[in-house]
Amino acid sequence: MTYGLTKDGRETKLYELTNKNGAKVVISDLGGIITNLWVPDKEGVQRDVVLACANASDYEDSSAFMGALIGRFANRIAKGQFSLNGTDYQLAINNGVNHLHGGEVGFDKYIWQAKQEGDKLTLTMESPDMDEQYPGNIKVEVIYTFDDENCLTIDYSATSDKDTICNLTNHVYFNLEGHDSGDIKEHMLRLNASNFTPTDDGSIPTGEIASVEATPFDFRQTKAIGQDIATKCQQIEWANGFDHNFVLDKEGQELSVAAEVYSPISGITMTCETTQPGVQFYTGNFIGADTKGKDDATYQKRSGFCLETQNFPDAINHENFPTAVLKAGEIYKESTKYRFGIV
Repeated sequence: MTYGLTKDGRETKLYELTNKNGAKVVISDLGGIITNLWVPDKEGVQRDVVLACANASDYEDSSAFMGALIGRFANRIAKGQFSLNGTDYQLAINNGVNHLHGGEVGFDKYIWQAKQEGDKLTLTMESPDMDEQYPGNIKVEVIYTFDDENCLTIDYSATSDKDTICNLTNHVYFNLEGHDSGDIKEHMLRLNASNFTPTDDGSIPTGEIASVEATPFDFRQTKAIGQDIATKCQQIEWANGFDHNFVLDKEGQELSVAAEVYSPISGITMTCETTQPGVQFYTGNFIGADTKGKDDATYQKRSGFCLETQNFPDAINHENFPTAVLKAGEIYKESTKYRFGIV
């Protein structure tokens, strides 16, 4: 299957992973984009629960990163600047005054080498030294697996020949009522996080790790996503909703539950598990009012939500955050699972 041509004429392909239940996920070699994810609702009807563009060209016209792999460093780096081993680096400024999602040509714009084996799709790519001004030749492998329990697993690994920084995620947008079904404010969410990282007005963490207690950011007990999304709160107002890193209640790199979410309408549930220390919960605050989607859909603000498992934003510039440094010869290794069921 094809995902169409990029604007510079490169051919892109689609790969389909189907399980014994008839549920399936479709992934492109362009940016590892998850273009479709069909799972059964409470009536047994398959619903496509991820937002995506119709083809490669539409993806290039979009600024939403829908469904794509993000790297070399996911999320933001303040003013695009960091120091490593005594050397200062200046990255592209592509989000206000800051660096976002790997730069002008991040990993989401690469056409990855793809190999499909049964329920597994392996994507690999190489990013050369000083690509987007990041040091080190880095080799990346991402494996997507979709099993008969309707669990999508994303395994990330990377190595570099120089010390560099690395933070990989997938920017998939979910709507458990169907990708074209409207906003996600009635979805019910629990986050396994007692703390979050407040930001400045440019979404750069201040360095504080703050309690969610008595704030709109307290999702420790399940509540509707929209319940506090319009609260008079500077953090909410700056981000136009939720677009914040939550510090997961966990120790080390064990695989543990980050979030649980369900739709009362479709009955579809999703549990997110990860080895990562944080999850960026984003409520589609900046989806354009006329964003072109697949199946002739038009997406609006809050048409989907993201649970981007990752290291903390701007981690390289905060000593109290988990390290963002991938040392030469060491292996970056992280895993995230999205488990689907029915309530």
